[in-house]
Order: sequence, then C-alpha cells, then structure tokens
Amino acid sequence: MIEEEKIQAEEHNVRENDRAWIIALAILLAALLATWLWMTPVGWWEKIHLLGYAVCHQIEERSFFYHNLQSPLCARCTGMYLGGMLAIGYQVWQGRKGRFPPAWVMIMLGGLFIWFGIDGLNSFLHFFPGFAQGYQPSNLFRLITGTGVGLGIGAILTPLFNQTAWADWINRSFFEKWYSFPILLLLAALMVAGVYSQHPVILLPAMVISGLSVVFLLSSLHTVLALMLTRRSNLQLTWRQMMLPLLIGLNVAFVQILVTSLLRFLLTGTWDALHL
Repeated sequence: MIEEEKIQAEEHNVRENDRAWIIALAILLAALLATWLWMTPVGWWEKIHLLGYAVCHQIEERSFFYHNLQSPLCARCTGMYLGGMLAIGYQVWQGRKGRFPPAWVMIMLGGLFIWFGIDGLNSFLHFFPGFAQGYQPSNLFRLITGTGVGLGIGAILTPLFNQTAWADWINRSFFEKWYSFPILLLLAALMVAGVYSQHPVILLPAMVISGLSVVFLLSSLHTVLALMLTRRSNLQLTWRQMMLPLLIGLNVAFVQILVTSLLRFLLTGTWDALHL
C-alpha cells in the first residue's frame, strides 16, 4: 500500500507540473500569435498568404490565382503541403498504426522524390537566359512533383508520430494491403486535377488549406521532436495526455514562422512575393 501511495503521489506531482507548463506554453503561444498578427499586414487573406511567406518564395508566375488572390504557396509547395495533408488524412482514420510503409511503397516514394529533384533543378536552370537544355517547366509539373513529395512526407510522418506518441501504437503499416497505396495515388491525381483546373469551388478552399497546412505540418514534426527530447515517447494513451508536447510543437512552429518571416522581411524589405 505504501508503494502504491508513493506511485500515486509521484503521478500527481507529474500532472501538477505538466499543468503549470501547459498554462505557461498556452500563454506563450498566445503571445507569439499576437506578435505575428501585429507585425504582419492587416486582412484575413493577407494572414493566410503570409503563412506561406515563411516557407515559400511565392513567385507569381509559379503560383495559382483566384481572381486577384495569389495562393499562399507556389505550385510546387502547394502540391507538397496538400499532398502531405492528403496522405495524413488518408491514414489517420485507420487507427494508430506505426510501421513504416513496405519496401515497394518506399521505392515508389523515392522515385517521386527523384522526379521532384529533377523537375526542381530543371525549373531553376530556366531562370538563366539562354539555357536551352531540359524541358519547358510548367506549373502542372511543379504541382505533380510537389504532390509526390507531399505524399512521402505524410506517409512517413504519420507512422512516425504514432510510434513516438502512443503507448498502444499498432505494429502494422497503413499500406500493408496491396491496393492501399494505389488508392492514395488515385486520390492525389484527382486532387492535382482539381487544383490545376483552377475551378473556384476547388481552388479557393485548396489555397486556404495549403496556407493553414504550414502550421499543421510544422507543428506535427516539432511535436514528434518534443516527445523525443522530453523523453515522453510511447507514454501517452489519450489526446489529453498529448497536450504538453502538442503545445511545445505549436510554439516551436510559430517561432520558426516568426523568425523566418522576419528575416525574409529584413532581407527583402517587403511582405510581397519574390520578383525575379
């Protein structure tokens, strides 16, 4: 009985300590968000657009537009972030599976990553006048190759999160059935077709989601790192127990957005997209 009381007392102290940190981190997050809202231009779309400012060049010729509203991310980054969100959404309903994709899926994802690199290099080289090699870059190729890398990010980040966060994670892959990955590719192809059609019903929500996904994906990655650094790996059973590492991840993500945005503003002197 004495040992049980000691254990319960230690758990109570841990919970009380966590509660204090949660309050402090919530206050810090509110301060960071207020600082970002204060220092950036006014307007709800400007705020969405400036989430992309922290991670993307936003060159106009390489971005999609809804009337006079420019997408928060260029075509390649739009594909990457939307692809990541699609892959995460596709997996999350299957439970807390934590095994990485099978080898054949990893090979296909690796091939998509190589295509991303080749297309990115080809696109970069076309900045130089007189370059006549390679092929003509297009926003369609940028969107497709970005989506391919996004699928890889989501396919790795989701099981990594599960196997790091949960005590009851399942040692199975989301893609253990042969048709699971082809279905994801089909959904990605439909997403690409919808975004590239630039139909307002599809494009405007996609633009908003792509901007917000910057916060989601960065905070998810930093939450995984927080779990490792605070030695909380495989200790949580509920989302309530995840509150502390999630707040750490959100705070670090907003610090990253603030710092990169401020550095870019100091270097360029403008909140606008790069003009090359």
